[in-house]
This record gives sequence, C-alpha cells and structure tokens, in this order.
Amino acid sequence: MIRKYLLPLLAVIGVIFSIYSVIVSNKPAPVAAPVVQPSKAPFGSYIAGAGIIEASTENIAIGTPLSGIVTDVPVKVGSKVNIGDPLFSLDERDLRAELTVKRAALQTAKEKLTRLESLPRQEDIPPAEARVKAAEATLADLKHQLDLSESITDKRAISIDELNRRRYAVQAAEARLNEMKAQLMLLRAGAWKSDIEVAKAEVFSAEAQVKAAETNIERLTVRAPVDGEILQLNVRLGEFAQAGSLQKPLVILGNLDRLHVRVDIDENDAWRFKRDARAIAFVRGNREMKAQLRYERTEPYVIPKRSLTGDSIERVDTRVMQAVYSFDRGELPVYVGQQMDVFIEAPPVSDVSAAKINEQGKTERGKP
Repeated sequence: MIRKYLLPLLAVIGVIFSIYSVIVSNKPAPVAAPVVQPSKAPFGSYIAGAGIIEASTENIAIGTPLSGIVTDVPVKVGSKVNIGDPLFSLDERDLRAELTVKRAALQTAKEKLTRLESLPRQEDIPPAEARVKAAEATLADLKHQLDLSESITDKRAISIDELNRRRYAVQAAEARLNEMKAQLMLLRAGAWKSDIEVAKAEVFSAEAQVKAAETNIERLTVRAPVDGEILQLNVRLGEFAQAGSLQKPLVILGNLDRLHVRVDIDENDAWRFKRDARAIAFVRGNREMKAQLRYERTEPYVIPKRSLTGDSIERVDTRVMQAVYSFDRGELPVYVGQQMDVFIEAPPVSDVSAAKINEQGKTERGKP
C-alpha cells in the first residue's frame, strides 16, 4: 500500500516543489528603494564632483613650537577669536627662572660698563698725586745722601759697597717715581677704549639673551593667526602638548563668515571645466537644499583622489583637479567637513569635439 500510493505521491510533490523553487529563484530581485533620494543634476550637460566644506581661510591646524604641560585653555569649541587672541598656554616656570638669571647677568654687564665709562673718579686722583709726591721726596732724600757720600774726600770714611748701595737706591727710587707718575697718568686718562667696547658687547649679548628668553616665554602662549572660529579643540588642562606636526592637531581654526567648497574634478573631465560656468551644490541627504556657488580659484596641482564617496563604481586609482567655490554660510545648515554633491555646467563632449574639428579644419584651409 505504501509503495503503491505514498511513494509516487511524495515523488510528485518533490517535483512540483523543485519546479516552484526554480521559477521563484529566476524572478528578478526587486530594486531596493534608496534610503535618501540622490541629487538630480540641474544641467543637461555637466561635470559632477564631490565637494568638502571648509573654512574660507582653509582649516588651519594649530600646533605649538615648544612642548610642555598645558596650563590654560581660555577658548572652547565654537568660540570666536580675533588675531592675537590666546588659544592655550604651556607651563613657563623653568623659562621664567632662566629669564631671572639672564636679567641679573644683564644688570652686571651694565654696571661694569657704567663703571668703565665713569672713570676716572675724582676721589682716586688725590691719593695717586700724594704717592707721586712721596716718591719724589724719597728720591730727593736718597740723592742728597748719595751726594754727601760722593763728596767725602777720604775714601776710607765710606766703603765702596755702601757707596754703590746708595747709588742703586737712587735708581730704584727713580723707577718707583716713574711708576707712580705712569699710574697717575693712566688714572687721569680713564678707561681704555677697547675695554669699553668689550663691555658694550657684553651688555649687547646679555640683552639678546634676555630677549631670547622673553621670546620663548611668549611662544608658550599659542595665539590665533586669523580671525575665525574654533572648529576642533584637542588640548586640555594638564595634558602634555607635543611640538611639531601631529596627526591630530591640537586646535583647528577657520573663518566661517563665508564657507568654501573644495570640489574634486576627475582628471578625465578637467579639460571640460570652465571657470565662468555655473555651479550648484546639493546637501547630502536632502536634495531640496541647494546653493548657488561662486567660483574662487582652481588649485593648479592635480593630486591623487583622497575624498571617497563610497559609491560602488567609484574609481580610487585616479587623480583629481580641485576647484574651490564659496557660498554664504546662512544659505544652508551645513558644517565644516561635510560632503556635498556639486554639479558644474559643461558643454557636451560631442559639441566640444565637433568645435575642435571645425577649428582645425579652418586652420588647415587657411594654410597656403
């Protein structure tokens, strides 16, 4: 009974299920509706590119010229600053101590220079003159004794050694007198000019060292280079701020009075780009929000593509030309770093090719 009726029935059911599975699997899969409707090009012929919003001054990555512990951060994200406003400060105690030492050295050098320039002191001259007079009196006394000794007619009254000793005493007194007179002349002449120049050089060197220390202290307070707004703040009290180029900047600053859009134009479309062509940018996620763009400049250097949109057919092994446009900040509720879909009006490829062919034909006909 089972072999006669049940097994054939199961076989028929299996065949029917297989046929149904094949038919269902061959049906085309329904296309999933996009989460957000993509932007629609407003021009018949155009160049499309992804745009990145940036500040009109570009996004300035602020660092520090010296490393140190952060002691003050007077700004926060979104704060508006003017040129020269402090952004953050580093610990300056060691440089303050060094500055004190250098200022003391400067004061010492100045006092030395003042002392040399004030020479001779009037109170130093009378003692020097008195020493000259004392030396003259001593010399006169010794000469008188020598004359008395030489006037003795009896040579037995004084020995030759005693006579020579008095002659040498007179010569020594004359030498001391000359030395005292030279010292007096040197004292009256004041400081040597070369000594004054050396002292001035020492003062100049000490002043330069003080200014260098003051400059280093001033560099510990990082200030805003332009008027703008704090876009990102990656420095906090007590943290160690590293000098040099960092992968994550300490502060990102930019002027947002007018926003710029940096558009990547594929190198294959670069020859179609016209500076005076109309351009419109659409906000990602809402194609109804758009803004007319004003041309600012074109970067003359073509670079490898870095800004990726995530499209499955997007080429990443290409180079792009960057064109910069701008629009008023109040036109759209967008933020720096946000991507936009940008369409730039451009002539069709066929029209451009035909125009070039006609131009070449006219050139050839004009040749003799």
